[in-house]
Amino acid sequence: MRAEDAGSDLLYREKFDVAVSRAVADLSVLTEYCLPFVKVGGTFIALKGPKPEEEIDRAQKAISLLGGEFEEKIPIILPDGIAHSLIIIRKLRQAPANYPRKAGKPTKKPLD
Repeated sequence: MRAEDAGSDLLYREKFDVAVSRAVADLSVLTEYCLPFVKVGGTFIALKGPKPEEEIDRAQKAISLLGGEFEEKIPIILPDGIAHSLIIIRKLRQAPANYPRKAGKPTKKPLD
């Protein structure tokens, strides 16, 4: 099932303590896809590159709109020696029911 569909399905919506994503899209897009799965009090962890500060700044609107708050950036070194960051977002309140939007919309019109 696509994240856009499962994130709106009451069977999965706001049911998980943690959601994790790889660095496959901009943080504002990943936030829209992943944060609706996380229950209030839970955590969304996004793997990003070594210098994600600009991306974090751009994603603040999406993070807030979807009920989250940026908590911290944790620098890590993967086993292959490549530097990355884990972005930790805490879920403070429920996400609005109209998110995530339909497939393709988050990528074409990010919430930043």
